[in-house]
Amino acid sequence: MRVTRPMLAVAGAAAVLALAGCGSGDSDAAAKVPTTATGSLESLAARAKCKPDMQIDSDTVRQAICKTSDGKYIFATFATDRGQREWINDAKDYGGFYLVGRKWVAVGDDKVVKALQGTLGGQEEIGANHSQHSGHSGHSEHSGHSG
Repeated sequence: MRVTRPMLAVAGAAAVLALAGCGSGDSDAAAKVPTTATGSLESLAARAKCKPDMQIDSDTVRQAICKTSDGKYIFATFATDRGQREWINDAKDYGGFYLVGRKWVAVGDDKVVKALQGTLGGQEEIGANHSQHSGHSGHSEHSGHSG
């Protein structure tokens, strides 16, 4: 199966919205971070004590949903650094918290990402804040309207 960039962006955006919602929080980089892990999606997931539920399995990206005691997240591995960065840049427009390693990324809420960072290493990145986007539905901006 060949996966195009628009398909990846849609899949990534849907995953971020489904798992991370419109959350935001403070980054606490004071925790001890191990050396960033490397390997296949399966080996990284095993290290994080997750059995991956595969969603996309292509030559360029492999993406799965993982559940641990800390919560649910998306785990993706990439064939190239460029493919990874393009995926992250597209997905970050939808908010969320990202743990980024060499050719892999985990996306979930802040608690999950921080817990994974203690196991897998990596750098945390934070997506766009949804409250700053006009036209974003699902919030109560229209709750004061009376008819």
